[in-house]
This record gives sequence, C-alpha cells and structure tokens, in this order.
Amino acid sequence: MKKLAITMGDPGGVGPEIIVKSLVSSHIQKLCLPIVIGNVPVIKEAIRLLQVPMTVRTIISPLEARRSKDSIYCIDVGTARAFKKNKPTAQGGHACVSSIEKAAALALLESVDGIVTAPISKEALALAGFPWPGHTEMLAHFTKTKDYAMIFIGKPLRIVLVTIHAALKDVPRLITQQKILKTIRFAKKACDMLKIKNPRIAVAGLNPHAGEAGRFGNEEARMITPAIQKARKEGIAASGPYPPDVVFHKAYKGIYDIIVCMYHDQGLIPLKMIAFDRGVNLTLGLPFIRTSPDHGTAYDIAWKGIADPSSMIEAIKVAVKLKRS
Repeated sequence: MKKLAITMGDPGGVGPEIIVKSLVSSHIQKLCLPIVIGNVPVIKEAIRLLQVPMTVRTIISPLEARRSKDSIYCIDVGTARAFKKNKPTAQGGHACVSSIEKAAALALLESVDGIVTAPISKEALALAGFPWPGHTEMLAHFTKTKDYAMIFIGKPLRIVLVTIHAALKDVPRLITQQKILKTIRFAKKACDMLKIKNPRIAVAGLNPHAGEAGRFGNEEARMITPAIQKARKEGIAASGPYPPDVVFHKAYKGIYDIIVCMYHDQGLIPLKMIAFDRGVNLTLGLPFIRTSPDHGTAYDIAWKGIADPSSMIEAIKVAVKLKRS
C-alpha cells in the first residue's frame, strides 16, 4: 500500500477542509496510507468545523503511520498556530512552503511514495517573499529539476502544457521546436505512468485553424510540425498540429488520449468546463509522484464547511494509480 504525503496548502483556504473530507472516506483509507504534512492545530480546527469523528495523531516519521478509519496522522511543521482565514497572508505563504518542502524531502528519501498537494496562493507566496509562482516551480527548485511539465487530467480529457505560467503575449517566442518535442515526450511518459498502452498524442496548433497554411501565423510550420515529425521518428504516435477549436472535441470523443497544448488557457478552459470539480494536476519530471487538485484556495468559501473534496479525492486516486517513471 502506497504512503502518500498530503500537504495542507494555505491554512486560510479550503485545503484543510478538503483534506479532512477526503480522509473521512473509508474508500481512500483502503487505497493508501495518507500522512498529512502541515499544522496540527489547523487540521484539528477543520475537524471541529466539519464535526467528523476523527482524531489527529502527531507523528515524527511516516514509519509511525498506521491504517485507521478514525485517525489522521500528521507531521507538524509548526508555522501556523494562529492563522487568518479567507485571505492570502505572509503567514499562510510560509505555512505552504514549510509543508511542501518537508513533503518533498520525505519523497526524495523515499519515506513516502508520492505527494498530493492541497491548494496554495501565489499572492500569499509573494507576501511571504518567495519567488515561485506556484507548486510546480517550487518543487522543481527543491528537487533541482530542470525539465518538467504539467499534466492535467479531467476525464475524459488529458492535457500537457508547453508553456505554463506565462503571459499570452510571450507565448509565441517561448514555444520552440525543442520545447514542443520535450513536451510530446512528457505526454508519452504521462500515458505510460497512467498505464495507457499505445497512446494517441494530439498536438494543438497555436493559431486559429492551426495557422490556415500560414495565413494566421507561421508557428505551426516553423516549430510545431517539425517537432511532431521528430517525435514520430522516435516512435511516438504524435499527430497534428490540429485546430484548437476541433482537437478537444475529438479527444472528448475518445479519438486521442492526450493533447499537447501551447499555453495555459488553451488547455485549461476546455478541461475545467467539463471537470471543474474533478480535475487533477500531475507534475512530470520530478523524482517522485506529485498530484494536486486542479483548483485554487477558494478563499470565498473556505472555512464554511461547503468546499467540495471531489478534486482532492481524484488527486489521491491518481497518485495511487500512477506507476513511477
């Protein structure tokens, strides 16, 4: 049975609540051995809010954790004893980083089999003085990972991004043949980890109608098509570039297993349209498994007992299913 480190996320957001709601599920307790990395007082407060029959047990090492239907095992990083709710704060930013850094260290030591991260706030990170725009870049820093990619899963869609957190005006100069080829390889790797045999990889164009033979831009001819051709020479079943307004429908119908997207919103808008409450983020390239719910801190509904844990539950299930690369 896999041991999974589950980071608390921003204490002022929905992270603590969706973690507790997920771990109350007997189904999750049968799938894995979850270990929360965060702040014991915060998790206890979430339990009181939800009025669930769970007890927090503070541990030092994952070796101390046991299967239990009425206990949540927690490694306390001790940075948010008193915390502000429903808003980004420097204190929340420090709490986020402490739990993620601890989880990454445990995963690097193979004390856990992977990590599942609850939502954090980019604004809180900035208030705390940290430079990272999100989880992915932070984990890459902690693990000294240079090449990585974000995969998003929202049944039946799976997408991988060539560029991640970049302004739209910068995307055309950021997509290169090498970066696209590398992302296609990551798409193949993701399908292997998800145990998809002979994956069909579709590559979206950057421009409307995939450039319309150069009428609306030449990025397809200059960069995207050559990258696909190189991938095919490596034995990867990649095809395209396809018009972005068509390729997602075809993947939805099951014609493709995963789509390589040129920029963040190109892929995330259709995925969140069909799987907003069930989307999962998977980071490839790290030396361990990492998944996350594909939503934010939701400060507006945090600490009201109404947050939906579906995406967190799916993130845990995906982490359990994945085989290490």
